[in-house]
Amino acid sequence: MKVRLGYVGGPGSMKEFRYSKTMTYKEYQKLGEETAKEKLDKIIKDNLTNLLKTLKMNHFYQITFYRLSSSMIPLATHPKITFDYITPYQKEWQKIAGYLAKHSMRMDMHPDQFCILNSTKEEVVQKSITYLNYHHNLLQALNLKNAKLILHIGSGEGGKEASLKRFSDNFRRLPLNLKQEIILENDDKIYTVKDTLKLCQELNIPMVLDYHHYLCLKKGEKLKDDLKEIFATWKNTGMPPKVHFSSPKSKKEFRSHSDYANLSTFLKFLKEIEPFTDEVDIMLECKAKEEALFRLMRQLRFLTNVKIINNTCFFYENKK
Repeated sequence: MKVRLGYVGGPGSMKEFRYSKTMTYKEYQKLGEETAKEKLDKIIKDNLTNLLKTLKMNHFYQITFYRLSSSMIPLATHPKITFDYITPYQKEWQKIAGYLAKHSMRMDMHPDQFCILNSTKEEVVQKSITYLNYHHNLLQALNLKNAKLILHIGSGEGGKEASLKRFSDNFRRLPLNLKQEIILENDDKIYTVKDTLKLCQELNIPMVLDYHHYLCLKKGEKLKDDLKEIFATWKNTGMPPKVHFSSPKSKKEFRSHSDYANLSTFLKFLKEIEPFTDEVDIMLECKAKEEALFRLMRQLRFLTNVKIINNTCFFYENKK
């Protein structure tokens, strides 16, 4: 099985490359509109400059699987501010898009937890759609035609079945471009692997298996019973299945992510999925970012059933 590792958001080792510098609405008001717009313009340009630096760093270290931060454009979806964050920055967007076109990378984004498409409140649903459109605009500006937006199913208000139906109904209301970008991930509190898989099959969209969330929520079910169908949801995408892996911070804080990936749990996970796919992309949701990826790769180098391809990619064979 060929495995490619990726990481999330701004680099951990190069904090000066992070591209999520922000501005609050309170600060915007306090500065006054003219000064606030000037400062906001500078923040956006700095963030886009740092995004390109991050992508160049990724390429240098052979990282070709990466999740973009959602926070590169401050106040972009604030209801009391309207501004064009694409056209005035065409030079910056085109420079980054050109770099990505030369250096192939699989990219995605993960809208924050307040993006709740199945909310019982129409106002929240509309805000969520606005937020999804913001992400779509960023992907378009970067010319990332195959990038995906990862969502949790969301609210459980009114019961699980009613909530699943609300998601399905609201998903069908979305424009085609958003339907084609959205993929779903099982969560750690409400929606199990089976719940998420069933909804993905109904909507004909890919499912992202989150192994940590599965461990948090499992109630006796066996992951192997669903792996074949989970990976089958990726069949027509032209991409390997994508999964998430992270380790718990501690027994007490089991739902929280650790800085690094636990090697023994990671190997157990590889052993579980290997019979069901020849290739997989694993996003490491570790607090130490790319440093967690490199540490894991260093540990894997000493195993006889792992053949290293490059800094972020390897072949794994389960030796029975």
